[in-house]
Order: sequence, then structure tokens, then C-alpha cells
Amino acid sequence: MKIAKGIALAGLLAMTGILIYGFTAGDFSAEGTRLLAMPWGVVSLVDLYVGFALFSCWIAFREKALLPSIFWIILMMALGFWTGALYTLISLQTSRGDWKRFWYGKRA
Repeated sequence: MKIAKGIALAGLLAMTGILIYGFTAGDFSAEGTRLLAMPWGVVSLVDLYVGFALFSCWIAFREKALLPSIFWIILMMALGFWTGALYTLISLQTSRGDWKRFWYGKRA
């Protein structure tokens, strides 16, 4: 479980850094328009959002309650796998070393 926590933390830090870089150095509107004009840009976005949707299904299953699920899923769709890394890190921490509790959450 320590390795998983390390990977989740590394992902969270990497995503934090790259999001800060993107928001400060990039132009989301102009670059997004160019990205959507390219076939592989569209493929990449569809691939990304399929991943977001699948990860969100795990969150909804794991949370059991509607409001926390909605909160996390909105964050996932807005901030991407920064949210996934944070959610995973919190889930690993609160599972207290129990993999079943990590995967199933309140349903364990």
C-alpha cells in the first residue's frame, strides 16, 4: 500500500505542477480550439474523457452517497486526473491498509 500511496502522491504533485504551468503559461481557449481542429487532438480528448467516466463510475460505486459522488465527479470532469490522484490518495489513507476497503469504500 505504501507504493500505491507514493504513486498517487507523485501523480498529485505532477498534476499540480503541470496544471499551474498550463494555467499560467498557456491560453486555454486558443490552444483548445487548435487541439479540437486536429483529429488526434479529438482522439486524445475522447480517450481522456472515457477514462474520466470510468474512474467516475468507481467513485460513484465507492462513495455510495449521491452528494459526495457528484462533488468528486464534477471535480474529475473539471480538473482531470489531479482529482483522480487526490481521490486515490485519500482512499488509500482512509482504508487503513485494507485493500478491500480501498476498492469498495463504504460498501466493504
